[in-house]
Amino acid sequence: MPERRPFVRLPTDVYPVNYGLCLRPDLIDFTFDGKLEAQVEVTQATNQIVMNCADIDIITASFAPDGGDEINATGFNYQNEDEKVTLSFPSALQKGSGTLKIDFVGELNDKMKGFYRSKYTTPSGETRYAAVTQFEATDARRAFPCWDEPAIKATFDIALIVPKDRVALSNMNVIDRKPYPDDENLVEVKFATTPIMSTYLVAFVIGEYDFVESQSSDGIMVRVYTPVGKAEQGKFALEVATKTLPFYKDYFSVPYPLPKIDLIAIADFAAGAMENWGLVTYRETALLIDPKNSCSSSRQWVALVVGHELAHQWFGNLVTMEWWTHLWLNEGFASWIEYLCVDHCFPEYEIWTQFVSADYTRALDLDALDSSHPIEVNVGHPSEVDEIFDAISYSKGASVIRMLHNYIGDEDFRKGMNAYLLKFQHKNASTEDLWDSLEQASGKPIAAVMSSWTKQMGFPIIVVDQEQQGDDRVLKILQKKFCASGPHNGESCPSWMVPISICTSEDPKCSKLKILLDKAETTVTLSGVGPDQWIKINPGTVGFYRIQYSSSMLESLLPGIRDLSLQPVDRLGLQNDLFSLSRAGMISTVEVLKLMEAFVNEPNYTVWSDLSCNLGVLSSLLSHTEFHEEIREFIRDLFSPIGLRLGWDSKPGEGHLDALLRGLVLGKLGKAGHKPTLEEARRRFREHVDGKQVLPADLRSPVYLTVLKHGDSTTLDTMLKLHKQADMQEEKNRIERVLGAISAPDLIQKVLNFALSEEVRPQDTVSVIGGVAGSSKQGRKAAWKFVRDNWEELYNRYQGGFLISRLIKLTVDGFAIDKMAAEVKSFFESHPAPAAERTVQQCCENILLNAAWLKRDADDIHQYLLQRKAPPV
Repeated sequence: MPERRPFVRLPTDVYPVNYGLCLRPDLIDFTFDGKLEAQVEVTQATNQIVMNCADIDIITASFAPDGGDEINATGFNYQNEDEKVTLSFPSALQKGSGTLKIDFVGELNDKMKGFYRSKYTTPSGETRYAAVTQFEATDARRAFPCWDEPAIKATFDIALIVPKDRVALSNMNVIDRKPYPDDENLVEVKFATTPIMSTYLVAFVIGEYDFVESQSSDGIMVRVYTPVGKAEQGKFALEVATKTLPFYKDYFSVPYPLPKIDLIAIADFAAGAMENWGLVTYRETALLIDPKNSCSSSRQWVALVVGHELAHQWFGNLVTMEWWTHLWLNEGFASWIEYLCVDHCFPEYEIWTQFVSADYTRALDLDALDSSHPIEVNVGHPSEVDEIFDAISYSKGASVIRMLHNYIGDEDFRKGMNAYLLKFQHKNASTEDLWDSLEQASGKPIAAVMSSWTKQMGFPIIVVDQEQQGDDRVLKILQKKFCASGPHNGESCPSWMVPISICTSEDPKCSKLKILLDKAETTVTLSGVGPDQWIKINPGTVGFYRIQYSSSMLESLLPGIRDLSLQPVDRLGLQNDLFSLSRAGMISTVEVLKLMEAFVNEPNYTVWSDLSCNLGVLSSLLSHTEFHEEIREFIRDLFSPIGLRLGWDSKPGEGHLDALLRGLVLGKLGKAGHKPTLEEARRRFREHVDGKQVLPADLRSPVYLTVLKHGDSTTLDTMLKLHKQADMQEEKNRIERVLGAISAPDLIQKVLNFALSEEVRPQDTVSVIGGVAGSSKQGRKAAWKFVRDNWEELYNRYQGGFLISRLIKLTVDGFAIDKMAAEVKSFFESHPAPAAERTVQQCCENILLNAAWLKRDADDIHQYLLQRKAPPV
């Protein structure tokens, strides 16, 4: 890591109590002018005021002490590097209250941060722009000069001067709307005073929208704003939001504190969504659902994102982290509770099993790298904040909170949460404050246990061996750090306080014994466990660790996969642990391939999804060898029985998970070149394109992927035409994500050029390029070259931000030759991307791990795949 810039927080001698803010955006020239009248408190005499300010020009500034004369500022000194401005006054401002007035101008930028413009097309086909905001983490300072730190809270009175035919929204409800004296086409819209809040949660939107509305059972007005003509597509999110608000009110025992909440779909949006208090902004695909054209996975995503952002209204907005160091608590908590909320609204999603595949295993993979980081990172300069919006903060954060919730138990957990929210409402808190509240509620050593998971990176591997003694089973359990490159054998091995539960085949869902492993190793005795019973550690796959069983213990567990007596989440966990042990060189990959064949009777979507993911990793690894076709054959063999059972058409009485499973299996078979699947996909695709029989939304991704993978330039042209005609962003994204499957080099190039064209929204370029890189060996090479050739434009487009990290990861993570790691490293040394430094390190480490894995296991895998289909002698 290069030298960190020294960073100083704002001085505390002047702080805001209330911001009176009036903004007038110009949607033609892309500028805005603003007036700030802030009530401030001077705590000690000073002749300057230091604030945050970026890309803003101050025209005049003055300070008037309460009951005294106005003093004009004599100078504005901008420190652009630090995004600060110092206002100098000719005499000292005395202790006490006063009013700071600033007139300023700024630009409506196209960087998806601060106060920015977002392009949309009216139903009649005209291009127009909305003005919208994205302030987290440190971009409120691009809209108005402010004390832009989460702990400097104040109230806000916001007014917007806007064209009278536009919708204007902010955090609070409208209290007045009147014609603007200087221009009859404008109106001035005033909003109610906000509660005390942080600047990063302030928001305003000016544009053209329709909405649907409803009231939650506790009287909150909920609206979902959609593009004009698409109000219908807001209904699903509206339903989730109105169910979710009372659920959280009840869960936290604290009412939602504002009179209304708006959820709005923004066309150009870098993140998935943003929890601005009372005005939550979303990507269109994270909010809009069309009953006819949305697939099941989109509905699920919308439900999760709505659940996540609404949780923040309490956890984040009402009680806010003291500094960005505690971001993980905000995000990890919301990423955990979004699942609780979706489980409440849609129990049929079996969402907690999906959590293990989507978040838990992803976090384990990233956290096993040497270039991971602790959940809690000391953040200094704002440019470092972007780096921690990653799978450690979100997914590992959520996983350790799930482990903590399980360790404490729901009742005490809720008691502690309620105490925490009441104690710190309208204030700021740190991680330790939450541990204190939970410790008091539960009487357990929460701070000691949790700091081992938040303050040090990585996690343990639990090594287990057993011995039968009469009617008792004696287990020897030890922990050591798990590393992606193999077991940690250094001198100073870190250790964790690990909550461990153990179950037996007698009751696979229920823990027979719970212990807290607080040292390197221990021995436990399970009484009354006969030699014919199996033992499973970590039932429910809740503890954040991997397990290495002795071979006899593993042998006895495998039948539990075949006969489904292990619960789905544990079948998944067992397979995932073994897969990662093979990647780390602790067992042979062949062992895992044998295990995978035991899943022949598997009915569960999430288990298949995780298997599929791991086979994808393996297939990508083996694309570097001469025998890639053999692993594709293995995939066809594994997936065709379940494919046959499911068939192409949904049957009466099927649910959400059946739809997800069918899409997954058909996509896997089609991509691997399963003849009958390919033929049927082509037939259905033709009917879809000719308008004879529209493909159900759930089958579109697998069909599009299959025909492209085995398609030619005509297929690609047809897909691009479908993309152009698509009215829904979800359908455009669906197509963008699979375009990279095309195989011919000249067509791959065409897809890459398309990624940067006007046809693709800036935030979606990343998934088009990522799709190319993830589809084939040629695609990987081409995508990496494309990113290097177009680096200036891409970097400029995402200005640091976390999209640049995502782009790098998607493009280079799949390489498996040592020299590629060196090439990636040297490219980013000469083209620095500060917000992605850690991502670059992680990618280089992954490339080296892939290369080592390939060298170690390729021959054995090849032998196994050959002898698998050899006729028996």
